[in-house]
Amino acid sequence: MAAGPATGKGAAHAAWVMNLLTDLAFNLLIFFVVCASSSKEQKGKPQQVPSSETDKKSADTKPQNVEVAMTRTTVSLNGTAVPLTELKGKLSALLAKKGKPEERIVEVKTAKDTPYAHWIKVTSAIEDAGGIVTLQVEVDREVIVK
Repeated sequence: MAAGPATGKGAAHAAWVMNLLTDLAFNLLIFFVVCASSSKEQKGKPQQVPSSETDKKSADTKPQNVEVAMTRTTVSLNGTAVPLTELKGKLSALLAKKGKPEERIVEVKTAKDTPYAHWIKVTSAIEDAGGIVTLQVEVDREVIVK
C-alpha cells in the first residue's frame, strides 16, 4: 500500500479529537478569564479591634464597659431591652460622660442566628453614638473536677 492522506475512520477520529481539544482549550480560556477578572472585591465593614495585651495597672483600674447584646430581632443595652431606633440616643447619653477611648468601648454580644444586616445596623448605631465596637467571643472550656 502506498502512503497517502488518511482516509476513512482514521480521519474522522482525528477530526473528532481536534474538535474536542479545541472545545477544551476554549472552555479553559473562558474559565481563566472569568477567574482573573478585575471585579471589585467585596469586603466587610472595617472594625478597630483593641489589643489583647494588658498590663497589671490597667487590669486593676479596668473601667466598666457598656454591653450591647443582640439576637435575631432584639437589642439590649446593659441587660435592658431597647428598640433599635432608641439605641443611638441612649448610648450617646451613656458615653457622653466618658472622654478616653478605652472608656468608650462597647462590648457586642451576638447570637449565632443574628442576621448580618441587623448586626450592621446595631454596630453603626454604636459607632454613630461615639462608641468603639469590640466583639466578645465565647470560648467553650471543659472543666474537670476531681
